[in-house]
Amino acid sequence: MKYVQEAFDTNWIAPVGLNVNEFEKEICNFTKAKQALALSTGTAGIHLALKYLGVKKDDYVFCSSLTFSASCYPILYEGAVPVFIDSEPNTWNMSPVALEKAFEWAHRENKIPKAVIIVDLYGQSADWDALIPICRRYNVPIVEDAAEGLGATYKGKHCGTFGEIGIFSFNGNKIITTSGGGIAVSNDEKAIKKMFFWSTQSREQVRHYEHKEVGYNYRMSNISAGIGRGQLEILADRIAKKKYIFSCYEKGLKDLPVKMLPVSSDGQSNYWLSVMTIDEESLLDRDEIIDALEEENIESRPVWKPMHLQPLFSSSLFFSSWERKSVAEDLFVRGVCLPSDSKMTDEDIKRTISIMKRKFEEAYEIEQKQSLA
Repeated sequence: MKYVQEAFDTNWIAPVGLNVNEFEKEICNFTKAKQALALSTGTAGIHLALKYLGVKKDDYVFCSSLTFSASCYPILYEGAVPVFIDSEPNTWNMSPVALEKAFEWAHRENKIPKAVIIVDLYGQSADWDALIPICRRYNVPIVEDAAEGLGATYKGKHCGTFGEIGIFSFNGNKIITTSGGGIAVSNDEKAIKKMFFWSTQSREQVRHYEHKEVGYNYRMSNISAGIGRGQLEILADRIAKKKYIFSCYEKGLKDLPVKMLPVSSDGQSNYWLSVMTIDEESLLDRDEIIDALEEENIESRPVWKPMHLQPLFSSSLFFSSWERKSVAEDLFVRGVCLPSDSKMTDEDIKRTISIMKRKFEEAYEIEQKQSLA
């Protein structure tokens, strides 16, 4: 509220002002990135990143399949062609095996992508030591979609800083929020300078309004940046609470046929979302768990539906980790995103766990009766 009040007191409400400048500096200080650009959405950041990397009509762009659609919409904005890459089971992020398959195909067909969009899913880092060398071998730049990954690290380095350009989101459901917004980070000063130019309607530096290129109204407002500055101050507390919620689920559900999202030993997750998978031999499926919680007015959701299964991308190429089925499809069928809000109380968590336990017990009792009949 202090930063927002300062914006009103100084009459800087538009997408310019002290909060915007300071928020960019604070994100740089936190992530150790050299440059930052505060934007209206994380999606805008991905769009400008692809544009800067020269993605044009009919170019190919590789992208993680297990993600939210905002990761790949900007590919379509530029008229390019998305190619989707499967997950690997250890972190649920992009599979190096599937990425290698995709590059081998692209090399044979002379369709090397202009960029690869790699997602840090559910607040956990991708396996960068495996993924970066593959992209470097083919001289293809990386856009890191760390929308869900602020505060997470990989071998001591912050998510968002592994690609040529990284993106964070501050949408209302993220670990911290600006109500809506995002930020692009990079060590390439030229990239951020050009993206800034495009994000402010591509206005040329002359007295009148002069435009030689298509521009966008993509800058973050001074009000939103003020909210972000205040939120950034308590990010460590948010991560600690999210980790606590995850650990409560892990302990409370350990006797059930479910498994929590594996936590990689190569980095520190921010535990943005507590996600579990139901064992294949379980008596209950994903929707039965979601329905049981919904009956008690508790929201849960399936894991992201992979992009290669979406009607919009039904004609897109997809490269799988496995031969007979994909990791991403398997996670979608068996995955449940559990309530993970940082305001949850111990009672909220216990209630959620108890409902799931009761549902499994009921399913077991029904099976026992049927086997005795």
